[in-house]
Parts: sequence; C-alpha cells; structure tokens
Amino acid sequence: MKILMFTWEFPPLISGGLGMACYGMVKALLSFGIQIDLVLPTREMVYFPLRQVRDADSLPAVFFDQKKQSIFESKVFANMRERLEYIGISERPESYFQVADLKRFTISTRKEYWLSQVRTTEEQELWQDLTNNLIGEEDLIKKVQEFTLRAERIAKLLDYDLIHAHDWLCYPAGMITRKISKKPLLVHIHATEFDRAGGPGDERVHKIEHAGMTYADLVIAVSKYTAQMIMSRYRIDTAKIRIVHNAFSISENAVMSQERIFKGPVILFLGRITLQKGPDYFLEMAQKVLAVHPDARFIMAGTGDMSRKLLRRSASLKLRNRFLFTGFLNRKQVERILRAADIYVLPSVSEPFGISPLEAMAYGITAIISKQSGVAEVVNHAFKIDFWDVDLWVETINHLIENPDKRRKMGLEGMREVNRIQWKQAAEEIRQLYSATLAAHRRQQTN
Repeated sequence: MKILMFTWEFPPLISGGLGMACYGMVKALLSFGIQIDLVLPTREMVYFPLRQVRDADSLPAVFFDQKKQSIFESKVFANMRERLEYIGISERPESYFQVADLKRFTISTRKEYWLSQVRTTEEQELWQDLTNNLIGEEDLIKKVQEFTLRAERIAKLLDYDLIHAHDWLCYPAGMITRKISKKPLLVHIHATEFDRAGGPGDERVHKIEHAGMTYADLVIAVSKYTAQMIMSRYRIDTAKIRIVHNAFSISENAVMSQERIFKGPVILFLGRITLQKGPDYFLEMAQKVLAVHPDARFIMAGTGDMSRKLLRRSASLKLRNRFLFTGFLNRKQVERILRAADIYVLPSVSEPFGISPLEAMAYGITAIISKQSGVAEVVNHAFKIDFWDVDLWVETINHLIENPDKRRKMGLEGMREVNRIQWKQAAEEIRQLYSATLAAHRRQQTN
C-alpha cells in the first residue's frame, strides 16, 4: 500500500505538535510495510519517498525536474542539515511563494479542475467556496496557494493508492489531488480554527476546513474533544469521523538524566505562545506562586503572537529573572529544558490533543493539564484542571513545590504510563482505516 501524504510540518521543518505527531505516525506506518511519498512545503519542488523506518530521519529527496535531480545527486553535502537547506527545509517553516504565480493559481484551478465536471450543485458550491477562501495577500495564504498548485502536478506524476492530508493548510492540496486522481482522500484534523483562535478566528480557514472535511472520504480526529468540535461546529457527517489518539515515542538518543539549571523548582510552559495555549494564565499563576515561593523559576519556552505582550506584562509585574522567555527552541534545546523542569503546565483554552504533556511526562515531569484538552482523555497520572481556574492551578503548583516526594512519585507514575502510549498502536488503527477506505472505494468503483 502506497500513501501520498501532505503535511505542513515534519522534522526538521517544525514549529509545533503537528510535526512531531506526523513523525511518530510515519515511522510506525513504515514499520508495517506501508510506503509513503511525503510532500512538504519546501522551496524546491521535491517529494520524499519513504520506504524504510530510517527514511523518516534521513528524508531521501527526489526532484521532479530531472536536471535538478542530477545536479543534486552530484553535490557533496557536509551534513544532512546542509542537504535539507539546499532543498529548502529549515528548522522553522517559512514562506517560499512567488507572487507572480497568484494569477495562474486563480485562473487555472477554476478553469481546469475545481469548477469543471462537478456532478452536483452542492459539489460546485464546495469548490467555489474553497477557491474564494484561498485568496489573500498574507504570506501563509500565499504559501498554501503554492502548495495547492504543486499538488496539481504531483497528482499526475506519482503513483499512490490513497491520499492523507494533515490540517487545513494541506486540505486544498489533498482535495485537488483527489479530484484529479479519483483516489480516496483521508484528512487528519489536529486542530481547528476555533481551537487556534480561541473563538471565531479567520472565516477563510473555517471554510477551507469545512470543505476539506466535507470532500474527504474519511476524517481522523485526534480526540473525542475534537470529534465533538467538528460535529457541532462544522456539521460533518458523523459516519465518516474516526478517532485516533496521538501518542509519543521518545527518541532513542534522548538523554533522560535530570540537569538542574536553577537551585529552586522549575515550572515549564512549552508550546506556542498563542491564545489557544493559555500563556496569559501561566503568567498569572507565576505571579501568585512566586509571592509564596520566590526561589521558583517559571520558564516560557516557545514563540507566538502573544510573546511581546507577555514580555511587557512580566516586566510590569517586576518578575525579572524569575520568569524567563526562551524563544524558539530546536529539538536538542527542548530536550535540555525538559531535563531541567520539575513541573509542566498546559493551561490550554482549547487543545485538540497536546503532545507536549506526553513528552514532559516521558521525562518524569509532573504534569498539570487543562481539562479542555484531548490528552486528558488518555492519561490518568496528571492533574487536570479547568483552564480558567487559576487559583486551583496555583494551589496545585504550590502543593507540588512543597511536597517534592509526592511530585517525584507522580512524575514516575506518569512516565510509566506514557511509555505504554506508543505510536505503533495508533498507526495500526490508521492502517486499518486505510484498508477499509480503499476497500469501500473499490466497491464503489465496481458498482
């Protein structure tokens, strides 16, 4: 079985949990003998034919332009990072779109594929809606446009049995590939615009999410929480929604020994500094906990649109070096900060799943997570609190600081629990969904 997979993130192109989820999932699927042609938003037009488990780490690349492929093969790179930079992959996703292609995008897709040969009025409205909502001057929208244009060529050149697209950024690419190839489309919803924005958000993104899930043969939600969200907010047919929880597998090369960087206890926030993750609640907690335990250190690791606001707020509260901002961290830096932490906090307002708590727990860190998160469905050895109940968060953090033995015991139990939540099980569920979707598609073709 060969899968054409579109995703916006994959190590080292990573800015959040999506990349780590796709990495764990792909490695496990490859171990079952499933072949994957991976497509990422790279600068050069390439794809990554993954056949062995080790390919998920080495990312063998193939250029669609044979001349460029020959040049690529003749080059000698000092290391993998240099090779991936040549292709156009960096540690942080960026935009590669050329503005000159905008006109071609709006004309060609409408004319040749999107609004031609539709069977029903409903389908015509769906494609028209998607086309209208993929128009915009923002860098991210332009990049999605380019990614979708590339899918037109990819759909014709590669051989595959099924299409798997992750999140709204890749849904248009998955849709146009399905329309051209007539192969079944499975979309994976890791987070909705309601989650990311903590409210209505961008209407264009809502429309693209709705179109992708409506057009797909099957929708995978990462939690019951997310499944309920897409049923209530997007009115997606419940018959084609399946729930597959994320997992976490710690790197074989990870160093697990604790590495203290402060004498006092370290409380960690690790994630995007956006409204969805509740970083403002974390700062409020810090102010109250530090009033009781001034030797504690609060670390906010990550970047996001609320970073400057929270930095100014921290300064106004005179928290000084007791509340620290790290900025963006690569994988080695993330592992180091985890080895230094004692308590992990995820006060998300709306979290479809949340892989970072599993990662923290794998390091033996006691976790406190929002009840409004999908990960709360799969772990028992973590404290679960409503995101808005700051006083209870503060009380719990203080209790853990004051009772280090209890904290360590909880952390150890959490580590054992997370070690049982492996990607192999999740990938087996996905493999079965692939098989069932393909079988249903073939029956439909013969009828």
